[in-house]
Amino acid sequence: MTGAARSALTLAVLAALVLAAAVWGWAAFTEPLPEEEPVAICEDTTLPAGSEVRRDQVVVSIFNGSKRSGLAGATSAQLTERGFVEGTVGDSPLPAATTQIWSSDPTNPAVVLVQKQFKRAQVVEGDALGPGVVVVVGEKFQSLKKKQVESVVAEADATWCRATGSE
Repeated sequence: MTGAARSALTLAVLAALVLAAAVWGWAAFTEPLPEEEPVAICEDTTLPAGSEVRRDQVVVSIFNGSKRSGLAGATSAQLTERGFVEGTVGDSPLPAATTQIWSSDPTNPAVVLVQKQFKRAQVVEGDALGPGVVVVVGEKFQSLKKKQVESVVAEADATWCRATGSE
């Protein structure tokens, strides 16, 4: 094989490699980015009797049942400062005069822990408007209790939505 033929063959092979790399690069460049799957804020966990539930394990969703603008957001911020995990914040579908915790199990340790943060909060039957413990703050709500309760001990086996990533 002559030198000119060898050079031509080498250039042809290199051109084919460059073309293949360009096609592969363009395909990779125009491919959509992978979408991240949303991580659940909490997971249902069964807790045996005698176990402790701490604030950093409890997700609290706050809904405004009053006519005061921003009440749910302000209350959620106060609970977050105390160590609770913020859930959904929004307006309640129903007006409320007092603070209500919507739960079908008033003895659930997560519900009890949240209830101890509020003055005169009542546990009532209600829908799960958001993740975790659902609180509807009403017209008469003024502030959280000054005394912060850090944890409670489960008196019976219970299932609750434990904050993802908490120990």
